[in-house]
Amino acid sequence: MFHRFIKLIIAALLVATAIWQFTESNIGNGIFLILLTAIPIFLYYKNEFILMAFLKLRKQDFAGAKNWLDKIKNPETALVRKQQGYYNYLHGLMTSQTNLHQSEKYFRKAIELGLSMDMDLAVAKLNLAGIAMSKRRKMEATTLLNEAKKLDKQNMLNDQIKMMKEQLKKI
Repeated sequence: MFHRFIKLIIAALLVATAIWQFTESNIGNGIFLILLTAIPIFLYYKNEFILMAFLKLRKQDFAGAKNWLDKIKNPETALVRKQQGYYNYLHGLMTSQTNLHQSEKYFRKAIELGLSMDMDLAVAKLNLAGIAMSKRRKMEATTLLNEAKKLDKQNMLNDQIKMMKEQLKKI
C-alpha cells in the first residue's frame, strides 16, 4: 500500500510523461498516459483495501474483510479523513458481533471523522443506539434512534428502528 501522497506524485509523473509524449508526437501514448492518471487519483480518494473490505462484507465474509483492513498499517497517514471514518465504521461493524464496548468506540470515531453517505451514518447511529440500549442509557438511545430515523431517507431501516423503539419502551 502506498502513502496517500505517493499516489499523487505517481499521478503527477504520469501527466509529465504524457506531456513529454505529446511533444515527441506520440499522441496515442500521451492520451493513454492521461487516462492512466485516473487510477492513482481514484485510489487517493477511494482506498483499495477499504473497497476490498466492502466487497468482502457484501458477501458476509467478516474474516476476509478484517484481513483486508489489517493490511492498512497506519490509517492516520495512509487515509484521508473520510476514509478513516469508513475504516472505523467497518471495524465497528465487524466487532459489533463480538465486542460491544470496542464497537462503540469505533462507531463514535467513525461519526466524528465523518461518513459521506447518510445511510452509513444512519447505520452507525442505529448500532450506537443498540449499544446504548444494552447499557441501559435510554435517553441517549432515543436521541440516536431519532437521528437515525432522520438520516434514513429511503426507509430501509424503518423496521429495525420500530423494533428498537418497542424494546426501548420495556427499559
